[in-house]
Amino acid sequence: MRVGDLDESELLTRVLPLLPSRALLGPGDDAAVVAAPDARVVATTDVLVEGRDFRRDWSTGADVGWKAVAQNVADVAAMGAGCTGLLVALGLPGDLDVAWVEDFATGVAQACRALGAVVVGGDLSGASEVVVAVTALGDLAGRAPVLRSGARPGDVVALAGPPPGRSAAGLDLLRAGRLRGPGSVPDLLAAHRRPVPPVELGPAAADAGASALMDVSDGLLRDAGRIAAASGAVLDLHLEGTVLAGSAGALAAATGADPATARSWVLTGGEDHGLLACFPAGARAPEGFRAVGRVLAGAPSVLVDGEPWSGAGSGWDHFRGR
Repeated sequence: MRVGDLDESELLTRVLPLLPSRALLGPGDDAAVVAAPDARVVATTDVLVEGRDFRRDWSTGADVGWKAVAQNVADVAAMGAGCTGLLVALGLPGDLDVAWVEDFATGVAQACRALGAVVVGGDLSGASEVVVAVTALGDLAGRAPVLRSGARPGDVVALAGPPPGRSAAGLDLLRAGRLRGPGSVPDLLAAHRRPVPPVELGPAAADAGASALMDVSDGLLRDAGRIAAASGAVLDLHLEGTVLAGSAGALAAATGADPATARSWVLTGGEDHGLLACFPAGARAPEGFRAVGRVLAGAPSVLVDGEPWSGAGSGWDHFRGR
């Protein structure tokens, strides 16, 4: 059965029971009603476009649903908030199999259960390719939001989440057609298809006094550059002797890639959805954060071991698709 064989209400009838929701008023009316105990609402949105952000021959519908949830909940966590609800909108080609949409909803539900989120509503429309737009709402629970602009010279730069570069390595394996293999190859493919952001560490970082915080979605160098620009400071990332070098070595060993490629995955590859934070020198970062650098005074920039990055890549560019 194809999407075009059903009207919108029939498709929703098949999909809605698959999605978790605990809104005060959930899907079914013109709008949902969500509790906002803090009186402030954190809001963010992301779009996934078939052919640019995912390929159906590389990822299942459930994979796409998982990633759509993960990247949005990570953005809420990066403000120091917890997610209170997701609005999921889909643009669907009429010849798309309904089973793909049901699989997508299953992936959304799986990610919601794993990451503590719920779906409160959304929309459906026709499109020439699959388009997924998710809006996430969050609650600060009385905290001040943690911005990108608070880093100060002397702060420790720290990273939480999976070892960086795994999603980028998985993407390159898909591009090379290496869909099976020994050792860590399946794990790297899963890291790209279904990232697991450390969402509980966003509020924990805020409570520990983080001066700056953001989700790493477009590559460590590019996103560190955003903190540097917003804060008017230099972020000096330490490759040697940190989890960054360890991850590069592990990726090289797992894939047979040369060291330069592995370092590029770690520093410029996106979609690991770790959390990059800055903490004042006297603050105690929550368990799960690992020091990867220092904030220095100077014109906003990012250094790697005290030098400008001279390797390949600079991070994901959404308009150039690379």
